[in-house]
Amino acid sequence: MPSVQKSATGSNTMCKPLNVAGIVGDSITDGPGLRFTLFLQGCPHHCPGCHNPTALPFTGGTAMAWQDIFTRISENPLYSGITLSGGEPMCQAEALLPLCRAVKDAGYELACYTGYTFEALLEEADPFRLELLSLCDVLVDGPFIMARRNLALPFRGSENQRILNLKASLYAKEAVWETAKRWVDPQK
Repeated sequence: MPSVQKSATGSNTMCKPLNVAGIVGDSITDGPGLRFTLFLQGCPHHCPGCHNPTALPFTGGTAMAWQDIFTRISENPLYSGITLSGGEPMCQAEALLPLCRAVKDAGYELACYTGYTFEALLEEADPFRLELLSLCDVLVDGPFIMARRNLALPFRGSENQRILNLKASLYAKEAVWETAKRWVDPQK
C-alpha cells in the first residue's frame, strides 16, 4: 500500500512509485567516492550522443517504491553519496521527494544530474522540483552537447554543464559553482 507524505504544496498525497531505468550500486563515475546511482526512466531532452539512450522513453522502466530503494542504499555502509541521474530526474521530482528526504535524514550527500539549467528550474518555479533542489547538495546541470564533449572533465560530459553548489545557488538565487576539490578535481 502506498504511504502518505506531505507534498511540496503542503497537502497529504499518496507516494507515487518511481519509474526506474536502472541502479548502479557501486558507482565511482557519478560523483566522488562510492555512490549509489539511481537512473530514472524518461527524458524530454533527447540530447544527441546521450550516454543512456535506453532511459529516454517515458514508457518502460521498473516501478519501485522509494522505501525499497532506500533499503538497498542503507544496506551498504560504504556509500558516500547518492546520485540521481536519468533519463531526467526532474520529470519524477514529486515521486523522488520521500526518498530524497530519507537520504538526507540519513546523512548522505545527494547529487542530481539534469538536462535543465538551474536558471530554467528557478524560473519554472515548480514546487516539487524546487523542493527536490532544496534537498540536493550538488546539481550537475545543462544538456549534454556533443560538440562540447570533453572526456577530461570530472563528473560531466560536456563543457557547458556545470557542477553547482545547490545550497549556495538557492541562497544567492543564481548559479554558484561547487568548489569542493572532490567534485572539481578528484585527483587531489
